[in-house]
Amino acid sequence: MKNKKPFNIKKYFYLALIVFFIILVASNFTKLPTNMGFIKNNNNQASAEEEAPVPDITINMAVIGDIMCHGPNYQDAYDSSTGTYDFSHFFTQIKSYISDADIAIGNLETTFAGGNKAYSGYPTFNSPPELAQAVKDMGVDVLTTSNNHSMDTGYNGLINTIDTLDELGFAHTGTFKSQEDKDSILIKDVNGVKIAFLSYTYGTNGIPVPSGKEYCINLIDKTLIKEHLEKAKELEPDLICVSMHWGVEYRTKQNSEQEALADFLFENGADIILGSHPHVLEPMEKRTIELEDGTTKEGFLIYSLGNFCSAQKDKYTKDSIILNLQITKHADGKVTLDSYNYTPIYMQDNGSGTKDRYQIVDLNKSIKEYEDGNSDITKNWYNTYVTELKNITGIMGEDANKVSNIQGDYKVSFIFLSKYL
Repeated sequence: MKNKKPFNIKKYFYLALIVFFIILVASNFTKLPTNMGFIKNNNNQASAEEEAPVPDITINMAVIGDIMCHGPNYQDAYDSSTGTYDFSHFFTQIKSYISDADIAIGNLETTFAGGNKAYSGYPTFNSPPELAQAVKDMGVDVLTTSNNHSMDTGYNGLINTIDTLDELGFAHTGTFKSQEDKDSILIKDVNGVKIAFLSYTYGTNGIPVPSGKEYCINLIDKTLIKEHLEKAKELEPDLICVSMHWGVEYRTKQNSEQEALADFLFENGADIILGSHPHVLEPMEKRTIELEDGTTKEGFLIYSLGNFCSAQKDKYTKDSIILNLQITKHADGKVTLDSYNYTPIYMQDNGSGTKDRYQIVDLNKSIKEYEDGNSDITKNWYNTYVTELKNITGIMGEDANKVSNIQGDYKVSFIFLSKYL
């Protein structure tokens, strides 16, 4: 009697494994996507291709303060050999912060009257149109135009200013050529994020608005503002951004009127409030507002961005920031303000008679370059930069001492935690 062969468990294990693998491949083969062109389903029809998920959209908004032009500014920009003006050297150091943003906003606090009107600075501003061109070349997309100097060259100057901005391709709001224009809400679609812009001023320095042409400027009036906010909400933007020319000049702290107006704006639909007029910086903050239905809403607010460019010499008037807001529109339609940060800047005056007298300095970058051995920066200017940076961080709050390095550029950063507007 022959010996019975022993049971080979290894052999059967491999056999079972092969069978399992064949079944697995066969089952998955029938599920291959039909867009390969040669796989058909049982009904001899192509399978529906799954829709790609909607991606989140993140944009960066840059905001600058008052764009002014005093006599020494346009005199510095004048080229006597050509009889033209060139303001580009004002902005060389800081241009990239603005041009790299997805959208950039500034407050135009001068007029472009055109015609035979002489250029002038304070108290009634009329600037060379080359300033507008330089601001456009710098990357600014939206200008707010309602402020106390809007009527400096009269109604015709206001209209010519609008025409100049239109010719250069600026979006703008705050001053208008007709009631129809005033009733229209400026909406900008920024890579898929819709932003509504509104702008208002406390007054026009006593220069009367012509009778019958009250449409030409937005004055701060709660009834008007609420009406505009309601119109804006009907257009279903992702954000509503309101610029307010308010407050007290040369004060580095907001007053109770500004706080009350900010509450009113947030309660009626504003998400971002950008302040101007004091010519110096005032604090920025995240605010939580309780709405009428008992729910709460958070928004971003800066009371004053100070002067972006000017020839003012009073304390703090040369200090400003380039504000950067990072905003995300999520796939579900919700919008978050992920972070806000700023670049501290300083309007440097090299003195009368010098070539390129005025330039806006990136303070953190210039301080670092001096400390790294850049001999083009003098010890006196370095000391000035350190002092002015201290002034800025002092005004913006103690959190401003938190410095982060973003893409190699030194900025002050504050983070919102999952804030829904």
